[in-house]
Amino acid sequence: MNLPNHQEIKIFTSNKNICGLKILHLSDLHINKNTSSTFIEDLVSICNSLEYDIAVITGDILDCKVSKIEDKLLILNQLRNIFCVSGNHDLVYGLENMKVILSNFTFMDNNCIEFTYNKTQITLCGLPDRFSRFFGHKRDEDFIIKQLSSSDGTILLAHQPKDYKFALKSNCSLFLCGHTHGGQIFPFHYIVRLFQPFLSGLFYKDKTAIYVNKGLGTWGIHKRYKADSEITILNIIHK
Repeated sequence: MNLPNHQEIKIFTSNKNICGLKILHLSDLHINKNTSSTFIEDLVSICNSLEYDIAVITGDILDCKVSKIEDKLLILNQLRNIFCVSGNHDLVYGLENMKVILSNFTFMDNNCIEFTYNKTQITLCGLPDRFSRFFGHKRDEDFIIKQLSSSDGTILLAHQPKDYKFALKSNCSLFLCGHTHGGQIFPFHYIVRLFQPFLSGLFYKDKTAIYVNKGLGTWGIHKRYKADSEITILNIIHK
């Protein structure tokens, strides 16, 4: 599997607090025993060559048990200023073990942090995957909504597009997710759309900009067709 060239997407918002912010958005790496260390090293090299303020991964780093890919995961620690949320595959294959290995990551499940950008405070929050409760993990939706609602510049991370509703409820400025793989292989796009409100790309709902990343890895069949993988820089621009 070859890495794509990075792309830049302009996201327009009326919220001046987050304007100018550059976000590196990755998703759905699906690292398994067949993923080469060279692939991950090249990914890190590409990402570290880009200019961005924060980097996010919206779930599904794993696609097998952590013990089988520990050396490959360790390479990801070279990424800088990175935040992530869990995906359903992370829950299946060992989220807690992954957290130990990825010591340079900030995990955002049920978590909110504030950081300063252009002398203003921006709130970044994360929701764990919707299947968390089946794996004994708490999913505190009320806490996240409360935190987002009390701040002016807000970004919500989640794995599945379905969680955009929590961004809308809290007047969140930006919602980032993945999970869909953009359908991965056409015509499965149509099946994905039966279960998810968005397939891939940029959408606007009320005051919220929504971006669904097609991800880097594959699931099941290790091919893509009419759903290219992506490494994306999101440029936040005032409209």
